[in-house]
Amino acid sequence: MSRHTKDSILKGVIYLCAFLCVAVLFWLIGYVVISGLPHLSFDFLIKDYHPDNTGGIFPMVVTTLYLIGTSLLIATPLGICSAIYLTEYAKQGRLVSIIRFATESLSGIPSIIYGLFGMLFFVTTLKMGFSIMAGAATVSIMILPTIIRTTEEAIKAVPVGYREGSLALGATKLRTLVRVVIPSALPGIVTAVLLSVGRVIGETAAIYLPVGTHYKLPTSVMSSGRTLSVHLYILAKEGISFEMAFATGTVLILTILVINFLTRLVEKKLSVGGR
Repeated sequence: MSRHTKDSILKGVIYLCAFLCVAVLFWLIGYVVISGLPHLSFDFLIKDYHPDNTGGIFPMVVTTLYLIGTSLLIATPLGICSAIYLTEYAKQGRLVSIIRFATESLSGIPSIIYGLFGMLFFVTTLKMGFSIMAGAATVSIMILPTIIRTTEEAIKAVPVGYREGSLALGATKLRTLVRVVIPSALPGIVTAVLLSVGRVIGETAAIYLPVGTHYKLPTSVMSSGRTLSVHLYILAKEGISFEMAFATGTVLILTILVINFLTRLVEKKLSVGGR
């Protein structure tokens, strides 16, 4: 068999694998969306949910927004500052190795373990109760690896000449970091935050245990609640209403697609604006 034939076969296998991945993705999205769109309406989005399988998902939307906002307030500054330390200040050694190992380990832990930890530590030990705050504290630990690693790569991608030029003009290291490095790395940082939002929206196991399953509208972050993903899980698991489950799944899929689209758009706009 000639080298050209081998290359053609390998290229065909690669194209086939790519096609299968895309086909499975479109099949899953299409199946859920086609099943859910007939049951999706404006009233479904703005009305409260009732245990008799009527109403909508407005309390779940509010709970999800509370969870996203609170978890980002916790994880974003911590993750960005950690990435800045690792790339700009830390000397390569045992401490940096431990931090990187911890970050990589956090990204590989199953989400149900996070949920169990959140329930035992935040809910029970710290006496937060089943609340959005307990869930946000749990989820913020989960999204730290995404924020740290993505921000690290964004900062490393900033040309060294930017730093050298700023320092040569008499700027301090901190001022160079704030005025030159961070603005240049902003597209990557924003991407990390938006990807974290998608992770929070799609989580179920890590939220189910510390937040609870209360279906009414939360009054504060210390209230229990039910996110969209948990609501979908309960509807499907208990066979309460597959129509509402498909409609909720459609909302989740469309939300994640919008977030991914915004991620690409914001990254492109910031990259063009920074040039």
